[in-house]
Amino acid sequence: MNVGDAARRTGLPAKTIRYYEEIGLILPQRSANGYRDYSPEDVHRLAFLKRARNLGFPIEDCRQLMALYRDRSRASADVHRIASSHVAAIEDKILELQSMRATLNKLIHACHGDDRPDCPILEEMAGSEESVN
Repeated sequence: MNVGDAARRTGLPAKTIRYYEEIGLILPQRSANGYRDYSPEDVHRLAFLKRARNLGFPIEDCRQLMALYRDRSRASADVHRIASSHVAAIEDKILELQSMRATLNKLIHACHGDDRPDCPILEEMAGSEESVN
């Protein structure tokens, strides 16, 4: 099947599928006329990648997970390690986002939100001369 068919079956944009090929995550066959020819196995791999990306795994983790998926002699500990590391990164990001939210809420409450030009939100973003140097 061509890239359009593969895109429809997986729900991935054709541009993403081409990118995955460019970085070596998927390697479709080429037909006699040079067009990509996606097999059902390629579509299955693309669906796997879509699910992994939807879970937020970075490309390199997806590469490792794909290799582990294809390796029937894999150790589940390897998959567990990658997933656990990803959860730790998510938890770090949650803490970072919570801190950002708290800071922004503090600034929003300090801002009068009226016609006056002074704005604590902009002042915080600009920083003081002392914090820049």
